[in-house]
Amino acid sequence: MTRQKGRITLSDIAAATGFTVNTVSRALKNKDDISRETCELIQNKAKEMGYVRNYLASSLRSGRTRTLAMIAGSMINPFYAILADLIQQEAARLGYSLFILCSRDNPDAELQAVEMALSRQVDGVLITPCSFDSPALSTLRNSKVPFVLLSRYQENTADDCVYCNDGEGGYLAGKYLLDSGHRKLAMLSYRQVVFSSKERFSGFRRACAEAGIPEQDVFYACPEDPAAVLPQLQAWLSMGVTGLFSFCDVEAWNTITLLDSAGIRVPGDLTVVGFDNILGYVQFPKPIPSVDCHLQEEACAAIDLIRKRIHDPSLPPQQLRLPVSFIQR
Repeated sequence: MTRQKGRITLSDIAAATGFTVNTVSRALKNKDDISRETCELIQNKAKEMGYVRNYLASSLRSGRTRTLAMIAGSMINPFYAILADLIQQEAARLGYSLFILCSRDNPDAELQAVEMALSRQVDGVLITPCSFDSPALSTLRNSKVPFVLLSRYQENTADDCVYCNDGEGGYLAGKYLLDSGHRKLAMLSYRQVVFSSKERFSGFRRACAEAGIPEQDVFYACPEDPAAVLPQLQAWLSMGVTGLFSFCDVEAWNTITLLDSAGIRVPGDLTVVGFDNILGYVQFPKPIPSVDCHLQEEACAAIDLIRKRIHDPSLPPQQLRLPVSFIQR
């Protein structure tokens, strides 16, 4: 067959099969009023000719592109990469394409990402904002395009959100360390993460308070300079800290690498607990106990919520807090 120039159209398939353009269109959509035999004949010919459905033309007719945008921190972080993969799977299952953009937790880049998504006429946006006063959120609210906050919760707003119970996760991490016999504990975060850092440490302190641990034996640090992390750890060790809760698994592994380089044994000298349960999705050589925030459930809940908002903008705000569990290793 001679290859035709340009995009294959419904008219081309109609000419090749002898059916009308309307019949071809309905057959490609598996409409009930077209026989199964005719549908298969037309679909096979369309495939043979290299036909690809023109979603832009469909969106012009329907007013929807069946495209979603996800705006996350960075795909270098396995947390975002795994969440994006799970969201893409769920979106594809429901007939949506996913457009992924990275903000690298920079407000200016985040705003550019939102503007890019809106310029592509996406039906909805899933975003992990770097701050609640981000201009990106203001732009989304003004655009009237449906959006859902991922892994973030803000009080007194009408924003839809799906997030895990960070406070309970911090509590479970603290309880694990306490049940393991540790009596001087610390939480380390490489950066302040909006909402999550505060909630996780609050839960961590609650577990320590319930166990009767004095406040002066529970520490927290968020060094601005990465070079200050190891000295902070060494200072805590000299003070008798034996249990460490790391904000997330990626930071936990970074911390363990620093400790190894300094000859400090994990878990011999310091027990390290993480958050996210990345090992539930990808394998790393250093297994660690971790809080499981159930990313599969978050992905499904986020897609379900954005679909509902797209189809019914009048729904009341939905703020879904998902349960967490603890994985011992």
